[in-house]
Amino acid sequence: MRGPRPGTPDIHGLMAEFHTPHDVVEAAHRVHAQGFKKVDAYSPYPMEELSEALGFHHSPLPLMVLCGGIVGMLAIYGLQYWSAVIEYPMNIGGRPLHSWPAFTIPAFEGTILFASLTAVLGLLALCGLPEPYHPVFNVPGFALASRDKFFLCIEAVDPKFDADATRRFLGGLPDVSAVHEVTP
Repeated sequence: MRGPRPGTPDIHGLMAEFHTPHDVVEAAHRVHAQGFKKVDAYSPYPMEELSEALGFHHSPLPLMVLCGGIVGMLAIYGLQYWSAVIEYPMNIGGRPLHSWPAFTIPAFEGTILFASLTAVLGLLALCGLPEPYHPVFNVPGFALASRDKFFLCIEAVDPKFDADATRRFLGGLPDVSAVHEVTP
């Protein structure tokens, strides 16, 4: 976990609490328009409009899975070629040493294996898992994020973050019920 920026030693960020999904989406639009980049939102259910409001980009995971699949196909095909043609060539029944039709099925299986392993490991890496503890768990009432409350957190590592100015900005958002300090 990255530490806080110099000048904000005891704070992970500031978190605003909202009662309705419309309020948190509206606030996310304003936070993104203000230029904050290190922002996260918490809601009881997935909200596509909230992700779009925060300006989240597409994940690099599909490209990683594609590359993993290509590497798997080349690795398994290369292993078969090396073993059948270079290291242990056996001419049985006049068949060619490089029998590509026989090599395609294991190469396909290697593609699937490497792509699925890349997907699982890439997802864990991109999500920063395993992470058994996160500072937002210290916020009073954050357990309601899984029931009926909506939260928007601006992290202290954001280049535009200034504790006082950000607190005033979050407090000035419409329909914000509370602004909490997130301590590590």
